[in-house]
Amino acid sequence: MAATASARIRSLDAFRGLTVAGMILVNNPGTWGAMYPPLAHAEWDGWTPTDLIFPFFVFIMGMSAAMVLPRRLEEGVPRMTVTRQVVIRGLLLVLIGLLLAGFPKFDLATIRIPGVLARLGVCYLATGLVLIYATPKSWERIIAVLLLGYWLALLTIPAPGYWAGVLAPDGNLPQYVDALILGPHRWKANWDPEGILSTFPAIATCLLGAWTWVRLKAESTIERRSLTLMTLGALVLLMGWMWSWVFPINKNLWSSSYVLWTAGMAMELLALMMWVMDGLGRTRWARPFEQYGKNALALFVLSGLFARALTMIRVESDGERMALKTWVFSRIYLPVGDARFASLLFALSMVLLFWGVAAVMERRGWYWRL
Repeated sequence: MAATASARIRSLDAFRGLTVAGMILVNNPGTWGAMYPPLAHAEWDGWTPTDLIFPFFVFIMGMSAAMVLPRRLEEGVPRMTVTRQVVIRGLLLVLIGLLLAGFPKFDLATIRIPGVLARLGVCYLATGLVLIYATPKSWERIIAVLLLGYWLALLTIPAPGYWAGVLAPDGNLPQYVDALILGPHRWKANWDPEGILSTFPAIATCLLGAWTWVRLKAESTIERRSLTLMTLGALVLLMGWMWSWVFPINKNLWSSSYVLWTAGMAMELLALMMWVMDGLGRTRWARPFEQYGKNALALFVLSGLFARALTMIRVESDGERMALKTWVFSRIYLPVGDARFASLLFALSMVLLFWGVAAVMERRGWYWRL
């Protein structure tokens, strides 16, 4: 018997939780000097599984926004009320990102302004405004303008001292704009992967999530939704692959081909999870991810603060002072043998630790929502 699409779609929570668990995994190796290649970002062009995690979260945020915001308007909530809530939530995400980046010194001269949460805040704000004030028929045009406009800008506008169309690590337009506007407030001295220009195609990633939900909600069963999602994913993947011939898949630039490729990957994975969980009812395996997904923001922030604390706290060992993380890794994990395997075990321990935190929060009914 086909599952009705009106039932709760548990796979969405699990998909969100999977991305947060993935973020914690790749952000917390035992040592950055010993990692398996799939757990590191691509150096420049190309992609690894790690490069899928952040756009997956942006994509699912767009889906969630499309599920909630239009419905609130249909229920009669004033447009300005919904707009105010979207603006406040977007700005709070940016503010939390700044607080996390500055902790604990808050050096205003060098604090990193862009970042994961800042990009999420801007993407949510822009997508929310589009959902509130633009019709769904116009979303595709907005996505196309963002992706084509970004590509054409990089193709035709040269950074001073370079020629137009530079897509190398040095001399590309996003790097120049960030250096001009952000200066020392970047992740690295000469680069930030969450910079200003590359946020525009990231907004397209979020809007693609919203667009996807509009296509799915018209389907009457979970099975049809899964099939539709799988078909859309294949088409978007094909478009991304073809575009990569002239505009390579690149997370640092958040290239237009990267937007389509990662959105297509998100559709395919969600289609599979939707079919297994919501269609077949096999949900036990995904329970940890559902718990992660219900407190995604809180767990991301808490894990970031905890990781920072591990590097700040100093301990003395054999007459030498070192970070607590270094001591734990060298004394507990590294004796396992291979440094890369030990580094992975440390990261998995962090994932398990915050799964425990997620379970406790759920049991006590603690949900942190902006």
